[in-house]
Amino acid sequence: MATFTNQATLHFNGTVVSSNIVTGQVVSPLAITKTPVVDTYYAGDSVTYVVSVVNSGSQSFEALTLQDDLGALQIQGQPVYPLAYVPGSALYFVNGTRQPAPQVTGTAPLEIAGLSVPAGGSATLIYETTVTGFAPLTAGSSITNTVEISGDGVTPQSAQAVITILEGAELTIAKGLSPTTVEENGMLTYTFTIQNRGNLPAEEADGLVITDQFDPILQDLVLTVGGQTAQRGADYTYDQATGLLTTTAGRITVPAAVFAQDAQTGQWLVTPGETVVTVQGRIS
Repeated sequence: MATFTNQATLHFNGTVVSSNIVTGQVVSPLAITKTPVVDTYYAGDSVTYVVSVVNSGSQSFEALTLQDDLGALQIQGQPVYPLAYVPGSALYFVNGTRQPAPQVTGTAPLEIAGLSVPAGGSATLIYETTVTGFAPLTAGSSITNTVEISGDGVTPQSAQAVITILEGAELTIAKGLSPTTVEENGMLTYTFTIQNRGNLPAEEADGLVITDQFDPILQDLVLTVGGQTAQRGADYTYDQATGLLTTTAGRITVPAAVFAQDAQTGQWLVTPGETVVTVQGRIS
């Protein structure tokens, strides 16, 4: 919406008289909204957006261009993009009817040209993005991106969408064996490395449990968590007859990952939190 003013003057017999000032407004008949299908994200996630342009006017608009800044940030005076357009993903609808694939003329930022919005009608774009290494991952982070529609004779209209980081633990577990060749009645050590790439720790309330059924069955079993010897019965149970090990829920915790942004490139680096569990015993 643009405001304008105007004033007239009257000249007579060498005299100039000014009129009152009138004020008016030019209102764009176009309105734009942008909505993420899901309003949270995580590292490497896919985020789909729906952009709707409604024309409440009596004239159609042709040859419009839509631009999405993909959450652009400035690092060392250069733009970096927390989101990246997925090539070929854009769908284009006019009054709910699917149209031929739109013309993507740029991807960083995203630019789509040749759009039309009929009088009293609407146009909708749906497209997919991926979360890049420039997206912040710490708890409480968010990505705000802006979309704008513009064209000849059109006052540019814009809308923003905000997605927030999905908070929580993101765990993986890897198992190692040493030695890989063992004599009868020899000692074996299993190592379980649990890593957390999430922005929150896995705590007692999360109820982590490791289960494993050893074959061959282990005798004289010793279990450690983070280098500390665990207590059978309190911290884990072990069935000597079947070789089934079950840790007590919540006795294993894993710290959150540590996130650091490279000041030169803007990339976020992730150092996973880690807890190591070992099980040692004699095979039988």
